Amino acid sequence: MSNDRTSLPPSAVDPLARLAAVAGPAFASAIGRSDADAVVRPSDRADAQVNGALALAREVGRQPRELAEHVVSSGALDAVAASTEVAGPGFVNVTFSTSLLNDLLTAMASDPHLGTPQAVTPRTVVIDYSAPNVAKEMHVGHLRSTVIGDALVRMYSAVGHRVVKENHIGDWGRPFGMLIEHLLDLGEDVAAAGLGQGDLDGFYKAANAKFNESPEFQERSRERVVLLQAGDAQTTALWDRLVAMSTDYFNAVYAKLGVLLTDDDLAGESQYQPLMPATLERLAASGLMTESDGASVVFPSGFTNRDGDPLPLIVRARTGGFNYATSDLSCVIDRVERLGADLMLYVVGAPQQQHLEMVFAVAAMAGWMPDGVAAVHVAFGNVLGEDRKMLRSRSGDSVKLVDLLDEAVERATAAVAEKNPDLDDAERARVAHMIGIGAVKYADLSTDRIRDYVFDWDRMLAFDGNTAPYLQYAHARIRSIFRRAADDGIEMTSPRIVEPAERALALALLSHGSVVADSIAGNAPHRLCTHLFELAQRFTSFYEQCPVLKADPEVRGERLALCDLVARTLAHGLGLLGIDAPERM
Repeated sequence: MSNDRTSLPPSAVDPLARLAAVAGPAFASAIGRSDADAVVRPSDRADAQVNGALALAREVGRQPRELAEHVVSSGALDAVAASTEVAGPGFVNVTFSTSLLNDLLTAMASDPHLGTPQAVTPRTVVIDYSAPNVAKEMHVGHLRSTVIGDALVRMYSAVGHRVVKENHIGDWGRPFGMLIEHLLDLGEDVAAAGLGQGDLDGFYKAANAKFNESPEFQERSRERVVLLQAGDAQTTALWDRLVAMSTDYFNAVYAKLGVLLTDDDLAGESQYQPLMPATLERLAASGLMTESDGASVVFPSGFTNRDGDPLPLIVRARTGGFNYATSDLSCVIDRVERLGADLMLYVVGAPQQQHLEMVFAVAAMAGWMPDGVAAVHVAFGNVLGEDRKMLRSRSGDSVKLVDLLDEAVERATAAVAEKNPDLDDAERARVAHMIGIGAVKYADLSTDRIRDYVFDWDRMLAFDGNTAPYLQYAHARIRSIFRRAADDGIEMTSPRIVEPAERALALALLSHGSVVADSIAGNAPHRLCTHLFELAQRFTSFYEQCPVLKADPEVRGERLALCDLVARTLAHGLGLLGIDAPERM
């Protein structure tokens, strides 16, 4: 299902949006209609190109070039254009007026949102992400969900939507019988000490090994599951202790990673257990649920198996037990009816696509997702090693997320010490954390999320190329300009462009709000990453071609204002990605 109901108005400072706003009515007038769509995009031959003539001319039986020339000669584009040219079969190449760009830069500089449009009708957006399992280590497989989800939380919040974060942790099910029994065998205090140090994998593997080897332990574990499901007070207290020890450790990882999740966002499997019987009752009452091979199922339309037979969504197993589909349907009901969700984003790996699509389809059939409510699977690919296989540790196990983050900071510390040996120890540690964590996040977010990507330390920590350190360094370099300007008593005025490099930089700046809106529309943080990289590149070209502090007095303040706008835009964009922008590096 689409999330286009969350579309934002055009950015008030984007010259492409200004051009579209005058070109559309001009084409409509030319063909005698009340409205027309003018397709506007950046151009290598000019600042922008209007492509609406081709499609509209076919509709009304006119020559596209003649239609384009009519629009140009009407003068409708003169409000934004310094020059226009009809090219090819009917493209209109437009060079924006410098006065327009200067006015838009001034407006952007005074806008706390830096041209990012705000939602006209804010929505309630529930974002389901991260979702580690209790008593299991967070590993590199949790990185993508956590980082992508956190960026989407920040983006949707930044444009005015009400965002509800839900961390759907695995805190229920049969394994908890053996985990609680193992907790008792070790002693709660001994187990707490180990889990507090982060040895969740060791705890789980030891419990699992004991379960496989000891029939007596198996029997105790099964009995403990029954007690847990029955709400036995002692068992529930032990389960609470196990969940608390695990979430304390998860919080330490979240703090290191710099994401927004807290205990208030926990929405584990256990939360939905009491809701599941009612979910099945509602399905049965709707007439959608049927029996198939002893299980309770729903057949959503459009889903078939390899043989072309209808594919069922199993909502209750032959044994009478609930499953993930039951839980996920209960989640939909809770999120729509209790939280008032207009949009639900599930930041979950690509292999879950069919399952989630079937859940969404059944929820819609049952009337639990009425008009105006949408659910979107924000799918993502895998993190690969240099061998292009799933990233593993040397022992062959999944890489622990905390170990990966620690190594990122360690490597960044060495890079910062080499680049700026004058930083004191405290400042070096602070900057290294920003760079190391930022590098890991950006390497993930800058890749189209649906694709796999190769985890490459050298590339992601490089101070050139499309990396977080490159963007962070660009921001820090600008802030250093202002420290020198303050020493020399130079003040900025208002941004104003004259030179070609300034113009190119201005066009990148003014597109910022539109790119943020586009990134939200596609749940695609990589589009924002690409934009920030291009902005940093254009700043580098500008800085090489246009002196700032050594410029003539009449342009120094204007160029400083342009630099300030670049720094603020880089910091804003990086902040939406959950990445810090250091003042010095």
